[in-house]
This record gives sequence, structure tokens and C-alpha cells, in this order.
Amino acid sequence: MSTMVLVHGFWHGAWCWSEVVPHVVARRRLAVAVDMAGHGLYARRPRWFTEQPYNPEAVGTEVSPVADVTLDDAAELLTAQIKRIGDGEPVTVVAHSAAGPVLTRTAQKTPELVAHAVYLTAYMPASGVSAAAYTRLPEAADDRVAPLLQGDPAQTGALRLDFATDDAAYRQRLYEAFHGDVDPILADAATGLLTPDGPIGIMLGTTTLTRDGWGSVRRTYIVCAQDMAIRPGLQAKFIAEADAAFPDNPTSVVTLDASHSPFLSKPGELADILIPLG
Repeated sequence: MSTMVLVHGFWHGAWCWSEVVPHVVARRRLAVAVDMAGHGLYARRPRWFTEQPYNPEAVGTEVSPVADVTLDDAAELLTAQIKRIGDGEPVTVVAHSAAGPVLTRTAQKTPELVAHAVYLTAYMPASGVSAAAYTRLPEAADDRVAPLLQGDPAQTGALRLDFATDDAAYRQRLYEAFHGDVDPILADAATGLLTPDGPIGIMLGTTTLTRDGWGSVRRTYIVCAQDMAIRPGLQAKFIAEADAAFPDNPTSVVTLDASHSPFLSKPGELADILIPLG
């Protein structure tokens, strides 16, 4: 079976897959987690996040050091990563959350490199539609991430969360948005590894999808039924739009009773879903 490449969503890093990879490898499947552009080893932290004393006013106004990262940049990096990992052979790519549009762009431009596109409660935007556009739809109206965002993304260049605050109520809402079914001690450790800025350019970019590009790639969508960040109704919309556009290549759908972070709450169950996807 093809090598599996695991791509995290906004604010996270390759580290978030550390509980899943051992389950996959134990079943004799190769798996590699990579960092997305503007994240992990490619993250650049704003001054307000690292300097003391903490300045809450700067949280909403400082221009992000990753404001220049675009969807093109992210897709070029992912393409280079999967070429290196697969040595030119196609790989299975699993994209979580805001890595979805990055996978979509990569699969559209180089479908020969993607054996299987797997969207884990991820944005899977339709042709010519940005991921950001979906955050304004009724299906996203009750998500718990939007109320936590700090500042104006048009000014800061980022979707920004305040992981430096000591506001207990805000931190509790972070937990509910991302880690509703994760052990609180584990969730606290994971939150400490998150970086505050997700480059808005990744969410604003669009990709024109074609039948011989993205439409030709086998795809699976893993619905997380308890997700409070990307709501199940919005996940269903992604699937319906894709199937309407490319009815000859319908989406395989698997449902996991989990929050937005199944790689932490149910790594074994998630691995069981991923392993057969070749």
C-alpha cells in the first residue's frame, strides 16, 4: 500500500499525529507526519506571544509574521514533501481541518502524486470557492472557533488565537472548541504546543477543480460527529458539493464519534480507519 502522509490543521504541527503513527506503523503501514507552511518548524511567532510583559492590545493588532504565506506556498511545500517521501510514487495524503484546501490544490495540480485524498473533518472547498467563504455559511453559524479569534484577519494577516492569555473562561472555550472529548491533561499539553497564527492566505486561496485533476483522485471524508470547530452540517456540505461536481468519483464517507481532535482522543480508532485506505 502507498505511504501515508499526515498533514495537520491550523495552529498545530506534525507533533499532533504522534499518538496515531505508532498504531499505523504497528500494522506494517508506512506513515510520515509533516508540517504545513507557517506551522510547526515553519512557524514564526508574533512578538506579543513571546515578549514580556504580555500586551493584550497587541494581540488584536500586530501584523502576523506568517501573513505572507499563501495557499500556493502551502501547496508547493506539501508537493515537495510528498515527492520526497514517496520518491515520486503516489502517496495517501490525510489532511486535517485547514489542511484540506492545501491537499485539494496539491491533488489538482499533481494528481499523479496522490493515490488517495483523505479529509479528516477538513475543509474540502468546491471549485473556485475559498475555505474562508464556508465560515460565513449557516452550516458554520454555531462553530466555537470563530468567537475566539482575535483581531481583524484583514489587518493581522492571520486567524489568531490567544494561547498566552490567563483568562480561564477563554481557555475553557478553547478546550470545548478543539478538545471536547480529549483528556483535559492531554488537551492542556497539546494546547501548550499550538502556535497562535494561521495564515489567512491559505483560507482565502481558491482552486479550480477539473475532472482530470482533483476530480480524478480517489477521496474519503472522515466525518467527526462531535466536532465543534467544523460542524457536521458543514462537513456534509463539502461531501455533497464534491459528489455533485464529480458524480463518477463519489466520496467514500466514514463517521467517527469524535471531536475536532480525534488524533488525541481516539488515535487507535482513527488509525483503524486510515490503515485500509491505500
